[in-house]
Amino acid sequence: MEPTVKKIFKGVLAAELVGIFGAYFLFNKMNTNQDFRQTMSKKFPFILEVYYKSVEMSGMYGIREQDQEKWMNSKN
Repeated sequence: MEPTVKKIFKGVLAAELVGIFGAYFLFNKMNTNQDFRQTMSKKFPFILEVYYKSVEMSGMYGIREQDQEKWMNSKN
């Protein structure tokens, strides 16, 4: 391969790895921290919706309801 093609390939590979680790970190943080999920609901609600959908598809139900209940109780 030519050097330019190798550099582009390495750049794309590095970007994909950063994306994969970033997605894992974000999912792990949301999965373990309810306060972080509340922050995400205010700043990036569409990302939180993807989290809820993926967790529900895996068979774990009730996280959305627990979050909403806690957030409603903290407002009162």
